[in-house]
Amino acid sequence: MITLLFTLIWWGIFYHSFYKDRSRYRNCHLLAIALLSMIPFILYVSGQYAIQVMLVLFIATTVTLLIVPFFLIHNGIVMIKNEGRSAAHMLSLALGIVVLIGELLTAYNVVFYSYVYGLERAQRYFSSDGFLVQSLIVVTVVYGSLSFVVFMIYSVFLMIIPRSKDFDYVIIHGAGLINGEKVSKLLQERLDKAIVVYSKDPSPTKLIPSGGRGSDESISEAEAMKRYLLEQGIPESDILMEDQSTTTLENLEFSKALIDSREGRKYTALVTSNYHVYRALRYCRRVGLKCKGIGSHVAFYYWPSALIREFIAVHSEKKHAFLFALGWAFWMWFTVMLIKAN
Repeated sequence: MITLLFTLIWWGIFYHSFYKDRSRYRNCHLLAIALLSMIPFILYVSGQYAIQVMLVLFIATTVTLLIVPFFLIHNGIVMIKNEGRSAAHMLSLALGIVVLIGELLTAYNVVFYSYVYGLERAQRYFSSDGFLVQSLIVVTVVYGSLSFVVFMIYSVFLMIIPRSKDFDYVIIHGAGLINGEKVSKLLQERLDKAIVVYSKDPSPTKLIPSGGRGSDESISEAEAMKRYLLEQGIPESDILMEDQSTTTLENLEFSKALIDSREGRKYTALVTSNYHVYRALRYCRRVGLKCKGIGSHVAFYYWPSALIREFIAVHSEKKHAFLFALGWAFWMWFTVMLIKAN
């Protein structure tokens, strides 16, 4: 009963925070804690098989950690092959290499050095400056990797949770056009998802294609999106264009102004690529727009690098950059104290 109560308390805290505001960063950590709080309960109900279950969890976690860097490296190569070389497209490859280096250093310090050179020599090495430097590198890699995993789990959670189907407005987040006038595959996926939401909605719904005209575009993104929606049979009367924005923040700010200018109920959904939902919701909170985020499909090879970009973008904000650095500094200090104590 204690383990069940412990689990229910953490899930209750997460649910309260999530229900209040899905865009809060604390939800990422609260979801991770809620999931981890289930482990004692699972072990308890496993009874006499608790040790075997714990062993399975440990092996599964270890194997996953070993596979992750190779997956990221492979994904990065595929990304570069399909999308071309650019800093953004190399993020998955770079992260995979960094994580692999961290894992190799950990294996060398903890396993290889102890068993190959013996415990006595290993103990002398573990008290050296060289070990301290390598340990700090490992802590940095592990801290960054776990922070990303926590962010990724919440992003996936936002993608798979059930959502309501009763909206008055559906904002479609814009993206660049092909040859200045044709919707890209990424943008088409968003439009198709919005059409699905529109078709399943029991109430009259207005679609808001949002996006202005870029310097290399002959028409606005909103106009190109409207043309696509009309081709798919959406009545023009159900399409409200927002064609003045130039940034994500303006997309939402101008769309909100358009919605606020109209009478009636204003239940709103925002459709964007699945990896972008969380950050888009943060922008919604900034402009005071209450809405539900709905993610459209993207090619699987594209998703890891895109999510890494989202992670970097969120942690580039002053508040979260400070908190991230503060957490990193704490674990660095803790590691130094631990090594010196031994």
